[in-house]
Amino acid sequence: MNSTTSGSGQLPEGLVIRAAQPSDLQDLAHLSNLPSVRHGTLRLPFQSDKAVADRLAKVIVGASIVAVVDARIVGHAELARHAGRRSHAGSVAVSVHDAWQGRGIGRLLMSALLDTADSWLGLRRLELEVFADNAAAVALYRKLGFVEEGRLRAYAIRDGVLADVFTMARIVEPLPLMSA
Repeated sequence: MNSTTSGSGQLPEGLVIRAAQPSDLQDLAHLSNLPSVRHGTLRLPFQSDKAVADRLAKVIVGASIVAVVDARIVGHAELARHAGRRSHAGSVAVSVHDAWQGRGIGRLLMSALLDTADSWLGLRRLELEVFADNAAAVALYRKLGFVEEGRLRAYAIRDGVLADVFTMARIVEPLPLMSA
């Protein structure tokens, strides 16, 4: 997928969305450690390449994708499918490089994950958690069909302060059957 297929004029020229590769681990560890990225996630600072690899290895029947501009990773998103009686559901997460935020990269990554969940995995419920004060992310998720299901008060310590998190979900109806 590239920026010419997205229909958005604000996307960076030459932006490509592709599957994350083992060779991306160092760049993904760098992305995870950026101040704004870390501020918006539950990850601890100073993530090593091994810690990132261990986290990526836990993605079950889903997707791990990156946004790349000029051979540089500027965003990362994951879709993890749940198991057992929750196999109809999955969790999504997205991170965009500090210097590349606000350019439509998060929307493009999320759209790719939503297409994978809907068109390839048949997932009916997608879930995410987002810090309640992250207005830009909350607005994006709402535009993509997610609704707030709850507020987890004092959920996580972030920069020495307890912060609230919204749980959000997007539910889609079952896919229609193809007729012969």
